[in-house]
Formats: sequence, C-alpha cells, structure tokens
Amino acid sequence: MTSHASLPQVRNVRFEIGPEVPRYWHGGRRSVTAFFNNLSVFFPEGERFFIASVKAHRDFIVDERLKAEAKAFYAQEGIHSREHVRYNTLLREQGYPVEAMEGRIGRLLGRVSRRVPLRKQLAVTAALEHFTALMAHLLLRDPTILAGAHPVMANLWRWHAAEENEHKAVAFDVYVAAGGTYSERAVVMVFATLIFWVKVVEQQLRLMAADGMLFSAKEWLALGKFLFVSPGALRGLAPLYFAYFRRDFHPWHLDNHALLDDWKRDFDKAGASAYGT
Repeated sequence: MTSHASLPQVRNVRFEIGPEVPRYWHGGRRSVTAFFNNLSVFFPEGERFFIASVKAHRDFIVDERLKAEAKAFYAQEGIHSREHVRYNTLLREQGYPVEAMEGRIGRLLGRVSRRVPLRKQLAVTAALEHFTALMAHLLLRDPTILAGAHPVMANLWRWHAAEENEHKAVAFDVYVAAGGTYSERAVVMVFATLIFWVKVVEQQLRLMAADGMLFSAKEWLALGKFLFVSPGALRGLAPLYFAYFRRDFHPWHLDNHALLDDWKRDFDKAGASAYGT
C-alpha cells in the first residue's frame, strides 16, 4: 500500500437538484449536458455494486488504516449513490428514458454478481474505480471543463470528482490484500473497458435520441470538440489509463493531493450552504 496524506472524508452533502436546474445545464450545450447525464445514470447501480464487492472481502482487511479507508469508502459511495438517484429522478421528470437505462445496468451487474467469482467482481470494481478516478482527476485539473455550468451541477460534479480521488485506492488495496494477481486484474480491465465504453456509447445515443439530436452533426461535433479538443475533457486519459497495466501500478502513483487540497479549500470557504446541505 502507498501512504496517503489523509483519510477520505465523509461529507453528507445534499444538492438542491430540482426544477431550477435547466434541462441543458452545461451552459446550454445539449450534447455535452447529455454526456454528463449519461455518466450519472451509471452511478446508483454501479456504486452499490462497488460497495458490495469490497464488503465481500472484509475478512482480508487486517490493516487498520485500510479498515478506516474502507469504512469511509462505503459511506462516500453510499452518499454518491443517493445524490445520483436524485439527479436521475430529475432526468426522468424531464422525459429521459432513465428507468429503462438503469434497468439495463442493473441487469448487467446482476449477472456479474451471480456468475462471476467474488474476487473477479472486486477486480471489476478496482478497474472501474480507476476509470472514474482518472476522469475525475481530469475534471479537477481543468476548471474549464465545467465552465458555464449551472452552479448546483458544477458543485455536484466537483464534489464527486474529489471524493472519487480521495478513495481511489481502496478497492485496489483490498483486491491486493485478497490475493489478487496482476494477470487477473489486467484481463478484467480489458473486459471492463470494452463493456464500459459500449454502454457509454449506447446511453449517449439514447439520451441524444430523446432530445431529437441523434442525427445532428452539429451536436456530435460539439461533443467531440468538448471531449478531445477544447477543453478536451478526455484528452490525456489514455496514458493515465494504460498505467494500470504496469506490474508495479498503484492508484496513488498519480499523486493529485494538491488538486484535492485546492478543492477542499474551496469547499470549506464556500460553506455547507453553497452545497445544499
């Protein structure tokens, strides 16, 4: 295990997600808003799966530090799930097919839970936690990614991004403690990557179809520019992702404590009221 500056902090934040949040809350950018909404659809089911897979290996957690981190992980992910349930409820009220999309994710993860051995389920969690932490890292690193976004949604995504990085090593460290191997985690990452991005594309298509822009070249170009050109929300993801395939990989080899400290100062300065608590 790599030493950390501080334990993950549990913040019971409740965001004011309601009718005051505009449909295209990311500065009127329709396809970009859809991309963030797309990611939100994953979280309630996904985070419940993550918690269950780590808890299933609690007997392997003997290090006191890791026990404390795992406890914070459960709490943080539980609150994330609650807030994204509320987020997704707003999307449902706006007419998006969220219930059907969440159902498909739930059935997929249900099959994994029933058919895949427990340690491989934990390897799936470690792989997907790596993805979410890296995407969150890029968001924290570049404030222009959320420039123009409605303040409630910008605060929600920054909060989620920060906490994903605070606990980014927990599932990985539990996996190692449970006897996880390099070859197993590498193979699982390949399959998890393929399935994740297939689902991202599928859900983006569904959300854009619901808004009548599925065949809009303008919207697809705008999304491509946002993700890969300016601000380039996913630009730089590949080398960080491939670091996972190093035998000596650990999530904290990407040391972003400075970014987390900056966010914590902003969070503390703004006060709980700014975050809807």
